[in-house]
Amino acid sequence: MNQVIDTILKRKSIRAYLKKPIAPEVRAELLRATLRAPTAGNLMLYSIIEVTDQSLKNKLVRTCDNQPFIARAPLVWLFLADYQRWFDYFISSGVAQLPNSSKTPMRKPEEGDLFLACCDAIIAAQTAVITAESFGLGSCYIGDIMENYEIHRDLFELPKYVFPISLVCFGYPTPQQINRKQTSRFQEEFILFQNTYKRLSKDDFNEMFLEENSRTFRGRDEIMSARNVGQLIYMRKFNAKFSKEMNRSVRAILKAWLED
Repeated sequence: MNQVIDTILKRKSIRAYLKKPIAPEVRAELLRATLRAPTAGNLMLYSIIEVTDQSLKNKLVRTCDNQPFIARAPLVWLFLADYQRWFDYFISSGVAQLPNSSKTPMRKPEEGDLFLACCDAIIAAQTAVITAESFGLGSCYIGDIMENYEIHRDLFELPKYVFPISLVCFGYPTPQQINRKQTSRFQEEFILFQNTYKRLSKDDFNEMFLEENSRTFRGRDEIMSARNVGQLIYMRKFNAKFSKEMNRSVRAILKAWLED
């Protein structure tokens, strides 16, 4: 099998790490590959904060939905959607003094700019994750970094046009993590469509979640009053406290991003 494909297909989230440091030359290669990630217009609308301060890691455990392995990860990178760097450069370059500036005032970053920067940051993060896998390093995305925006903004001294879109932990996996089974993925017919979007029917969903329902419920009629995976995911994730906080937090960044 193609080595790249093999690396991608074998990857799984790793949340327990050996007490083994990552060699400087491995970290350097990881960063070199990450900085070659695809980027919109070659603008590199992202920044990375390497979290080395143990006290910061300990705080992230609490602010990212109580996940202790964050504190034990040998390498923690915070990926930031970053339009502040370019906006500061526009100001430094005298954009406001362009000949037509009186007719077309200098604009500020808007919603589309934020979404584009988020795309850049996530693409860079995934490039780092696959590169890490090729070196035998495990990794885990922490989407909870989008929660508690005000706390994370102050914790990392983030300016207005910078948003923490993903935290990624890296480290060498324990034997138990290596031997742990991968989680399943949906069948391609429910993900890949030709030319137009397809809304799934009840029969489609029944087929799509047949194995997941069987594996999750194991003959039981219900779990936490839920009678199928849809109800369970709604309660445990979509309507959970952390999900509501994430949405509140994202609204806060949008408000801060757009206000004058």
